[in-house]
Amino acid sequence: MDLTTLIGIIFGIGALIGGYVWDGGHITALFVPSAMLIVFGGTIGAVATSFPVSQLKELGKAVRMAFNETKHNPGLVIEELVDMASIARREGVLALEQRAQEHTNPFLRDGLMMVVDGTDPELTRQIMELEMDALEHHHEGWAKMFEAAGGFAPTMGIIGTVMGLIHVLGNLSDPGALGPAIAVAFTATLYGVSSANLVYLPLATKIKIRSKHQISEMELMLEGILALQAGENPQLIKKKLNSFQHEKNKNSEGAGETGGEEK
Repeated sequence: MDLTTLIGIIFGIGALIGGYVWDGGHITALFVPSAMLIVFGGTIGAVATSFPVSQLKELGKAVRMAFNETKHNPGLVIEELVDMASIARREGVLALEQRAQEHTNPFLRDGLMMVVDGTDPELTRQIMELEMDALEHHHEGWAKMFEAAGGFAPTMGIIGTVMGLIHVLGNLSDPGALGPAIAVAFTATLYGVSSANLVYLPLATKIKIRSKHQISEMELMLEGILALQAGENPQLIKKKLNSFQHEKNKNSEGAGETGGEEK
């Protein structure tokens, strides 16, 4: 499990509650079951209405992707591809069959098996790129579910507050209870805004980042497989893949800086 995701959520919620208590508030006042039902139940209902069942069934996978950290080691991938290129150059691509079949990475395994089977290089590229596109599409769908929840939750919070105020204004016989009742009504807005910005939207961002890293590693594997299939010199392949990885990292950093400037 990626502890930064869990710690970040806990720390964020703890900071809100801690600041409220520090300012003299009572923690029990933050727990209003009716507001929770309106905000979280309404958000779940809106998300369920927005997406097909086939996509909603993958919510568990989306959560696992957000909370489980997958180790990516481009350097190790490059060394492995260079080693296999050396073997293919000395003994032919058929010598990689056993190693390919036993490889733990399904994407790299399938790519190597296509090379061993003598698949046309252009067809190999097309098949592997389609696989990457399909995976990226899945990841985008997972992130969109959390983004949708992050958009609906604040609105549900406002709806809950309005409903609470309607109830308050409909019972003005006890002016002394007016203040506490209004405070309870605004709790729904707190739930909606805080859940969107501390849980739903950050999880969507984490899924996008993990997807980007995974696709980047798959692109690296694809370039290495095609170079191996073309019979290129192993050292040139190493240099090529290192340059490819450096360029990908440079582009990622540039995109991050551009995003920061836009904000």
